[in-house]
Amino acid sequence: MSTVPAAPLPSADLLSIARLVPRGARVLDLGCGTGELLDHLIRERDCSGYGVELSDENVRACVARGVNVLQLNLEEGLSVFGDSSFDVVLQIDTLQHLRNAEVMLRETARVGRIGVIAFPNFGHWPNRLAVLRGRMPVTKVLPYQWYDTPNIRVGTLQDFEALALKNQLNILDHFGLQDGKEVRFLPNVRASRAVFKVQRT
Repeated sequence: MSTVPAAPLPSADLLSIARLVPRGARVLDLGCGTGELLDHLIRERDCSGYGVELSDENVRACVARGVNVLQLNLEEGLSVFGDSSFDVVLQIDTLQHLRNAEVMLRETARVGRIGVIAFPNFGHWPNRLAVLRGRMPVTKVLPYQWYDTPNIRVGTLQDFEALALKNQLNILDHFGLQDGKEVRFLPNVRASRAVFKVQRT
């Protein structure tokens, strides 16, 4: 009797983020890549929902996983979705690639009852050290040289806190991630990735 092989587990960072999503939630994953996180949420947390992705290759990978995916350009907004259409909207490592980052943050809070946002933390101490030495950092989370990076912007945990306040978003939880472990003490210095859970006030 043949069995379907188990899907590989997402990275430790993605597993930490997945724990922020309530079991059975309806999820919209913006910039879902190959659908790894959404596939895990469907299989392990009984969630449902859609990914949004622009890349043809990634869309095909989502379809191969059996993940529902819509091919949309996030720069054009989320007008196809009504208010509070989803329990959770994920923006994992997408915000730094968008020209309309503030608009998309507001759209995340409009479309979802809860938003979960993660991005590389430029305040991490190795990044600070690299800048003090006169160079832009190249790390596991920021792996590109300054001249070929797809990142339009960089930010820190404190930057995002200020942006959330400006846009009247309530921060329900926030922490850093470093090598798959949650960092809650001085995360702006000690963590390479920032994670926020927000909702409209």
